[in-house]
Amino acid sequence: MIALVFLLAGILRLAGEEIKTMGEVVVVDPALNKLIEPGTPIEVLAEGFNWSEGPVWISDGEFLVFSDVPENRIYKWSEEGGLDVFLEPSGYTGLPRANYKQGSNGLALDENGKLLICEHGDRRISRLDLKEGKRRVVVDNYNGSRFNSPNDVVVARNGDFYFTDPCFGLQGKTEDPYREMDYMGVFLVRKDGEVVLVEDSLETPNGIGLSPDGKILYVCSREKWFRYKLKQDGTLGKRELIFDAKPLTDAGHRGPTDGMSIDAQGNIWAAAPGGIIVLNPDGKLLGRIDTGNRSANCCFGDDGKTLYITSDYYLCRIRTKTEGIDF
Repeated sequence: MIALVFLLAGILRLAGEEIKTMGEVVVVDPALNKLIEPGTPIEVLAEGFNWSEGPVWISDGEFLVFSDVPENRIYKWSEEGGLDVFLEPSGYTGLPRANYKQGSNGLALDENGKLLICEHGDRRISRLDLKEGKRRVVVDNYNGSRFNSPNDVVVARNGDFYFTDPCFGLQGKTEDPYREMDYMGVFLVRKDGEVVLVEDSLETPNGIGLSPDGKILYVCSREKWFRYKLKQDGTLGKRELIFDAKPLTDAGHRGPTDGMSIDAQGNIWAAAPGGIIVLNPDGKLLGRIDTGNRSANCCFGDDGKTLYITSDYYLCRIRTKTEGIDF
C-alpha cells in the first residue's frame, strides 16, 4: 500500500486526518538531505504556550515532557493522550512577585531514568523520581553562593552532569539584588555530589550538549557555539569556537542561541536564529528547520528518529533519517 501525503496551506492531509504544519526545511548543504528527507513537514502538536522549553522524551511510558518557563509548569504530551499538565509549580515556589514566575527550564534524564530539572526561579537543580513522584534538591549553591538561574543540563554516561547558569531567570538579570555570583558559569556535578566550576568566562552560557562518545562538551553563548575536549577528570580543555550565528541574525532571522540535541552521528541540532540549525560535528552549517517562530530547544524521541521542537507558543516535530544518542 502506498500512502500519499499532500502539503497545502499549512495543512498535512494523511489518511483523512488533517494535521497543522508550519515553516520549512532550508537546505544549505546537500548533506542535510541524508538527515532529513526533502519535503518532510514540520507538524504542530500543541500550541498556546508562553515560552516552551526543555523537551525530553520518556521512553518508559512513550511520552514527552517540556517546560513552559514563565508559567512555572511542566507539560506532558503523548500521541494517545495529547497534552496535559505534568508538574506545577515546576521551578519556582517562592513568594509571589509581580510579573514573575520563572519555573523550570532545561530538563534531562539521569542514568537511572529520573528527571533532572533546572529550576530557574528557585535557582537550583532538583531530581524527580518519575515512579514515586518525589522531588529532591540536588544542588543549589557553589561554595556557599546561590546559583544565578540554572538553565540547561546534560548527563554524562558515568552519571555526572553539566549545567549552565546564566542570569536569565533573575528578575533584575545581572543587576538583580539577590544575585550572589559575579559570573555566569558552567558547572560539573559529580555523582558523589561534588560541584565543580568548569567555565566562568562565557558571557551568557546557555544550551549544552555532549558528543556521542562523551569526550566533547558543547556550550553556546550569545550567538556562538563552542566545544571543549573533556579531560579524564571531567573538567574542560581548551575552548574552541565552531560556529557563529551572527550572519543568520544579520540576515533577519529571529530567535535565541539556545538548547541543543546531538544525534548518533555527532551532528548538532540547536535552537538558533532561524529555528533549529543543523551543524556537522565540526560546526559546518548544513541547514535550518525554520519553524517561522523563535525556537528554544529540541530533543529526539519515539524510535529516536523524530525531533521534537519547542518553538515559542508551539510544540512541534519533524521526522528525520538519523537518530538521537542512546536509542
